[in-house]
Amino acid sequence: MADPAETIDADRSPVEVDRVIIRFAGDSGDGMQLTGDRFTAASAVFGNDLSTLPEYPAEIRAPAGTLAGVSAFQVHISDHEITTPGDAPNVLVAMNPAALRSELKRLVDGGTVLVNTDAFTERNLEKAGYEVNPLTDGTLDHVTVYEVPMTSLTKEAVAPLGVKPRDAERSKNFFALGLISWMYTRPEGPTLTWIDQHFASKPQVAAANRAAFMAGHAFGETAELFDHPYAVRPAVRPPGTYTNITGNVALAWGLVAAGRQSGLPIFLGSYPITPASDILHELSKYKSFGIRTFQAEDEIAGIGSAIGAAFGGHLAVTTTSGPGVALKGEAMGLAVSLELPLVIVDIQRGGPSTGLPTKTEQADLFQAMYGRHGESPLPIVAAHSPAACFDAAIEAARIALKYRTPVMLLSDGYLANGSEPWRIPDVSDLPDISVEFATEPNHTDPDGNAVFWPYKRDPLTLARPWAVPGTPGLEHRIGGIEKADGTGNISYDPANHERMVHLRADKIAGIANDIPPVELTGDTDGAELLVVGWGSTWGAIDGAANRVRARGRRVAHAHLTHLNPFPPNLGEILARHDRVVVPELNLGQLSRLLRAEFLVDAHSITKVQGVPFTAGELEAAFLKELGA
Repeated sequence: MADPAETIDADRSPVEVDRVIIRFAGDSGDGMQLTGDRFTAASAVFGNDLSTLPEYPAEIRAPAGTLAGVSAFQVHISDHEITTPGDAPNVLVAMNPAALRSELKRLVDGGTVLVNTDAFTERNLEKAGYEVNPLTDGTLDHVTVYEVPMTSLTKEAVAPLGVKPRDAERSKNFFALGLISWMYTRPEGPTLTWIDQHFASKPQVAAANRAAFMAGHAFGETAELFDHPYAVRPAVRPPGTYTNITGNVALAWGLVAAGRQSGLPIFLGSYPITPASDILHELSKYKSFGIRTFQAEDEIAGIGSAIGAAFGGHLAVTTTSGPGVALKGEAMGLAVSLELPLVIVDIQRGGPSTGLPTKTEQADLFQAMYGRHGESPLPIVAAHSPAACFDAAIEAARIALKYRTPVMLLSDGYLANGSEPWRIPDVSDLPDISVEFATEPNHTDPDGNAVFWPYKRDPLTLARPWAVPGTPGLEHRIGGIEKADGTGNISYDPANHERMVHLRADKIAGIANDIPPVELTGDTDGAELLVVGWGSTWGAIDGAANRVRARGRRVAHAHLTHLNPFPPNLGEILARHDRVVVPELNLGQLSRLLRAEFLVDAHSITKVQGVPFTAGELEAAFLKELGA
């Protein structure tokens, strides 16, 4: 791509570039997430393809001005299809010394830095660990630097509004947004409309933010610092209605759609936990769609209430992250034993224990597979992009309802908070996942009486009937103690227990016949290397594989949505390839499952730093595997 720092145009008309990666960074109180989100929204309205990476401080209230308190938001916009937030930013907006020190190493060589010089005080430099000012000691000689007194210019812009100086300073993020919006010719309307709507109840705040935004925009246009702005044309897309969507919102909307397509009311029993809480917040908005949300006092109460709702005939959901899955373990085993439909959403984060609550990881796969007492298998579905969380939610609900089983739905912090354009589907294209409740007795006892057996199974799916409590003639018991097949009566018979264990396992294994085969992309014939991935590694793998193919090497890519059971053709695909690598944000959990299941020599590519892979990292790893 053209580098903004290398192009000069005397008439200051916009210079076209095919893409740009911008990283906003500042103190956690500087509004960087909001700034990045609004720039992203304007870019989505403009029609660019985009991908984002919000990064939050791990500490809730880290000391202001320190490295631990830096909050960042990276956005990649382009005029063509992209799948990642980008390897390294071309532009860094640094609101204070800590942001500069924390994020400068990410910038491409020769990139651009916009700094808020007002924040480079002796005290702030000291808190960031600088002994001398990096703006004057040569630290930034390898990049293009624009020094802008954003705080003082913001105060000057809002002074006529009568805003207090401290309150005026809070609008400096909108000054930065206005400046960067001018630099990359973003439309002003979406941001100004959002300000008016979002701060409608606080007109003075709205006026201050609007004034700051316009002042930043005017500064870019009138200051002699900049040679010209840049333009990134809209991407060419299939026709349709698009919206910019995060993974958590897409997942919540998928659950709403699952409720409509199943004809069942949805119940969410949940306890707030980072980074899953936004699903609870989003679903609570849709009571008109029959959504019932319950914020429980703890994780166990959350899943317990969901199991009760499933018994009562609801499409039941519980949302959490890794620590919450651990607490829900016994109740998950109960749901396996009861054989009731339940969707368990795990938005993975760095662990163990509290770990890195605001950082991403893929380290809960083993927990999803085995993290329950006894032999208690359950299906696992994983989303691969923010938009794909919508479809993954519907698929998890479909399996849960059809097979009367809890289903683990895996996402992670990167997908949950990241965003991308999403084409809103036509409702007629969504699958019908409706179910039929039992309404009549299904067995005749030795005396010739019609009775209801709660564990009389469908011969094809091995699913048991689902009877809503209170249905006349279908009175039955269920519980956590082992029960006899068919009748559901408590049974301590050893042979019956083994039969029930096998039946539950066979039911899950049989789902393999009801899921699509894994798709092979790239070089589907004669590939030198097969890359197998799951979850959020999809974008980086896709980008890296394309780069390696551009070097003349043959690479195939198989990405798994269904992790238990595996797709029916996975073994055959693995057997066709001599070199198999598995990139994961853990220490090699999927690769171990593949080795155990298919006896394949799968090599792990691992990363556990709380941040996703970049395409560049995986490109290097793939080339190394190929001996290049």
